[in-house]
Parts: sequence; C-alpha cells; structure tokens
Amino acid sequence: MRPILELLRLDVGQHRSVRQIAASLGLARSTVADYLRRFRESGLPWPLPADLDEVGLEARLFPSGPARQAIRPLPDWATVHAEHRQPGVTRQLLWLEYKAAHPDGYQYTQFCAHYARWRATIDPVLRQEYRAGERVFQEQIFVGALGASHYLYVEAT
Repeated sequence: MRPILELLRLDVGQHRSVRQIAASLGLARSTVADYLRRFRESGLPWPLPADLDEVGLEARLFPSGPARQAIRPLPDWATVHAEHRQPGVTRQLLWLEYKAAHPDGYQYTQFCAHYARWRATIDPVLRQEYRAGERVFQEQIFVGALGASHYLYVEAT
C-alpha cells in the first residue's frame, strides 16, 4: 500500500515541507507533491472521515483511468517477411500497404519495431538439398602459431 495516511499526517497535522516528508518516508519529492495535489483536488476534509479506510482513500485519490484502448491490429508477419525478401520491396512500402488496410494501425517506427521483435523469434536456417556425391564442399584451414608461447590458432572455413 502507498503511505498516504502517514504522508497526510505529516503534511496537514505537523506542517512538514515536501522535502522533509519525502526524506522521512523515502519517497521522491515529486511523488509526495503529486499525492498532496491529489488530496487537495479530491476535496476530502482533514481529519479524514472515520468510515474512510486506506483502500477507500486510495480509490478516491487514484481513480481508475479510462478503459485500456483496443490493441491495434498487426499484420501477418510471415507474409510481411516473405514479401520483404522480394527485390524492390522495402519496409516503407510494406508499411504503406499495412496503413492502407488498417488506417488506425501503428505508425512506421512502431511497425518496424514490432517486425524486428517478430523477426528475432524466427530461427535462421539454411537447408541445402542435394544427392550424395552430387556436390563437393571445399574447406580451407588456417593454422597459426604464436612464436614465444607456441599457442595455436586453427580456423576452418
């Protein structure tokens, strides 16, 4: 729970400054000032009515905000990814198509951020299908030795 009652007691009852209250309760000065502003705007008297408990006080000072906005529609990222691989197709073009279909959708920056988050979840895979003996894969090996310590470094590419 928030220390609202103690904060109000220190402010109204003992006439402490915002700085002193913040130091006493271990809160930021801006938080203390915000709580006091909310109390003054609520029109509640001091001392508080006996039937008002901490939960009721918090509900009066911090009323629930408007209902959360509907989540904006997201495109099918697999389709976007497949189209993005085609030559000449840019993210800007894909976003313009998305905005044409969903005028209330995300703006370009958020579209790119959501796409990047989705792209990070896919596993990059390179599959090479061939019959045995059909292809030859050549590897190069680099071997280096440090003179004084005789440490070896080997890398195959």
